[in-house]
Amino acid sequence: MQKIQIYDAITKKTESVERIVKSDAEWKKILTPEQYHVTREKGTEQAFSKQCALPASGEGIYVCVACGTHLFAYGKKFESGTGWPSFWNPVSPLNVTIEEDKGYGMVREEVLCARCGAHLGHVFDDGPPPTGKRYCINAGSLKLYQK
Repeated sequence: MQKIQIYDAITKKTESVERIVKSDAEWKKILTPEQYHVTREKGTEQAFSKQCALPASGEGIYVCVACGTHLFAYGKKFESGTGWPSFWNPVSPLNVTIEEDKGYGMVREEVLCARCGAHLGHVFDDGPPPTGKRYCINAGSLKLYQK
């Protein structure tokens, strides 16, 4: 198995982990049909149809629903008005992969989980300071983790 570096947002340390590779049948056993559609088939949930869980404490990490990799901190979430959860930065650039997506007659930057390759959403250059980025992420690809 190939090892990659992932940032743990709880311990605040980088760790070496194995990339997660599963067959479609294995993913279907651990994901709901909607989660499978979004993360494995690069689907998109309907705008305003889902919301991310909100941490009661005001702190939390959104992790990949498929593998648990830490992706986005609640404190970097903002209301974009687009109908999908939006973040101005991931917890670390190590934890996401950006690839060119030429689907649907557009050219966009697709955001993937670096560890398992799950489709998360897309990133755009119309976000707030300090990054100017809007990581437009499917709620179905995320799960809230709280300490």
